[in-house]
Amino acid sequence: MSDDWYYVHQLAVLAGFRLTLLANRMSCEDEFLLELNDRLIEGLACAIARVQSITALERQLANEPDEGGLAAFQLHGEEECFARFRITLLDELEMDFDTHEYRVNRGEWHYALSADCDGVKINYPRLVALTDAELGTLAPIVRAIRSEVGIGINVARAVYD
Repeated sequence: MSDDWYYVHQLAVLAGFRLTLLANRMSCEDEFLLELNDRLIEGLACAIARVQSITALERQLANEPDEGGLAAFQLHGEEECFARFRITLLDELEMDFDTHEYRVNRGEWHYALSADCDGVKINYPRLVALTDAELGTLAPIVRAIRSEVGIGINVARAVYD
C-alpha cells in the first residue's frame, strides 16, 4: 500500500473497530465494562474525526493550489496530532514534581508532601493497568487497536499507597 492510501486505510480500520465495539456493547452486562466500552467508542470517534480532517486537507492540496502554504501547514499539524493521539479509558495521573502536587483526571491538585515527627514523606499515587480479566471482552479489542492502528490506549486506575 502506498503512502497515498495510508489515512484511508486508517479510517477504514478505525471505523471497523468502532463497529466492533458497538456490537460488543450489546453484550456488556457489567456497568463498569459498559462505561469503558463507551469511552473507547468515543475515543475512536475522535480519532476518526482527526483522520477525516487529514484526508480533507490532503484532498484540498491535491485539487487546489496552496500558494501561501497554509493547507500544507495545517496538514502537517493534523498529522503530528494524530501521531500523538491517545485514548484514556479510566484514570489519568498528572504530577508536578517541583511543587510535589498531583491530580487525577484533571481534578483538583493535591499535595503529595507530608511531614510529621518522623520526617518528610512524599507519596504520589501510581497507575496500575487493568488485567485482561478485568477488561473482559475489551482486552483483545484494545490489543488489536494498539497493534493495527498504533493508537495508545491507557487502561489504568490510580492507586494510593
